[in-house]
Amino acid sequence: MYTTAILICGIGFTYASVPLYRMFCQTTGFSGTPITNSSKFGPERLVPAKESRRIRVHFNADTSLALDWSFIPQQREVYVLPGETALAFYTAKNKSDQDIIGLATYNVTPNKAGQYFNKIQCFCFEEQKLQAGEAVDMPVFFFIDPEFPEDPSMRDVDTITLSYTFFKAKYDNNGTLIPVPTL
Repeated sequence: MYTTAILICGIGFTYASVPLYRMFCQTTGFSGTPITNSSKFGPERLVPAKESRRIRVHFNADTSLALDWSFIPQQREVYVLPGETALAFYTAKNKSDQDIIGLATYNVTPNKAGQYFNKIQCFCFEEQKLQAGEAVDMPVFFFIDPEFPEDPSMRDVDTITLSYTFFKAKYDNNGTLIPVPTL
């Protein structure tokens, strides 16, 4: 009886570990994951730190081999003050003759800067379905936390890279969106 209960709890914990880990990373900025916690987006936090240096934000875009899309940033970089909001765009184009669903994963490097990189709005929060031949501009609205310059471990960080990778996805028989493996 106890063995069955432990086995069921173990399976349940395994099933929940990926979403829990993602939630943990998005809340804490662990492992270069940008923070998406909206409590960090109050008006008092969106004031540019005038006495701080500008940080270069470089944009990177990749696609899975299974996804027949082109995906590029419209600008290679922007310079922002901590606390200053910025808007950047990526362009995605479906190069196939079929409608395709894509999912984006993202990361910030250096990893230690992830806790200070906050995305207010991003195409990566939801699936993107492009019709055959369709091209779209996708925004990401972000800011670097105004506490960034106060952290001694950020003194050597002058450039932050925001990197996205798009993967082909489809719905399984249960209605769950899953990535399509690369061939």
